[in-house]
Amino acid sequence: MAIFSVIGGRQLHGKVRLDGSKNSALAILAGSALGCGKSILHNVPDNTDVRIFCEILSELGVSIRFIRPGVYEIDGSYMACCRPSYEKVRRLRASFYTAGLLLARLGTAEVPFPGGDAIGARGVNFHLDGFRALGADVAIEHGYIKLKANPLKGTSFYIGKASHGTTVNIMLAACLAEGTTILENSARDPEIVDLAVFLNSMGARIRGAGTSTIKIEGVTQLHGAIHEVIPDRLEAGTLAIAAAITGGEITISNAIPEHLRTVLMDLRATGTEINEYGSVLHVCGPDRCKASDIETLAYPGFPTDLQPQYVAMMTKADGISTIVETRFESRFGYVGELRRMGAELQADRDTVIVRGVNRLTGAPVEAPRDIRGGVALLLAGLIAEGETRIHCIEYIDRGYNRIEEKLASLGGIVKRIG
Repeated sequence: MAIFSVIGGRQLHGKVRLDGSKNSALAILAGSALGCGKSILHNVPDNTDVRIFCEILSELGVSIRFIRPGVYEIDGSYMACCRPSYEKVRRLRASFYTAGLLLARLGTAEVPFPGGDAIGARGVNFHLDGFRALGADVAIEHGYIKLKANPLKGTSFYIGKASHGTTVNIMLAACLAEGTTILENSARDPEIVDLAVFLNSMGARIRGAGTSTIKIEGVTQLHGAIHEVIPDRLEAGTLAIAAAITGGEITISNAIPEHLRTVLMDLRATGTEINEYGSVLHVCGPDRCKASDIETLAYPGFPTDLQPQYVAMMTKADGISTIVETRFESRFGYVGELRRMGAELQADRDTVIVRGVNRLTGAPVEAPRDIRGGVALLLAGLIAEGETRIHCIEYIDRGYNRIEEKLASLGGIVKRIG
């Protein structure tokens, strides 16, 4: 298996362009298969999760044609299979979007329980409750969730914990349901808005995306459309933290600063200077960050997917910081690996207390089954003395496209070996 070799001690300097949002692309790929006709998607990121999801859709009969890097043609006209393979579904959480897709298009679905990051007991009960509210029969047999539309009919449904995945899945199913569906306590993430914009361009009738209440008027059929996936705010946040943690100065293009408002505010509290110029972020890190507390919350709060990176930054901050994780109960799997590098952290249930140290030292570490926890070790390696070797980097590759090349282009000494 490949590893990352990181030699720390170099400030990052230069310019970098963001890829498209992974989380948005996965939902939009599922949405594109709802249509009878060709959709052209631009700014699709090339990471492992996207590639696997495209393979899943292809197995279901969806036509997927690679046009050029970042551009795909999708046509769901001939989708016929209602049972995605277990081997692929178990590898990523977003594979469960096939449930809403198949239920809406074929009226039936047999989907294995999804896999993905090991960051907590992320069940699918909210999804299943939503499908039941739409009138679907739900049964669990032999490791598969079996769904059948009777047909689907509009309903009012409250989404527990403002679940992002549930919001996506019920939006997909409700687009082709009879009547009107009202989703309350919906996720408000930019990726939800991006999905709604795309589905509306296909002929859907969705209002309220980006607020806690989404109204969906069902239609009988969707057609193809052209759409550009929004930039990845989580990659933007990761790179901004990379600049801050190294005391570097980088320019991030193809960004939407409004999607990062809380993150930028918390970064500024550490002494990081951030200037916004339209779609460009200029980030200048301090000689040493100030300790700062955060609490993860649903959007527009601080995102859980940037919490591990923020903890990595606090390991060499001046003072003690308290990080509270409210979204997932098992998201501190990377803490033990940071301790190998000399970090002083104390994790207790939903809280980690970080006492900034004068130095970290390179060490062999293993990325946890968590995209963001893995990249947090990569960021720590950038400031550690000597070499850090990160194993199990396939988890990092799931959410970032050749991140070692981007960091190397900014002056970091990061190599993929093997």
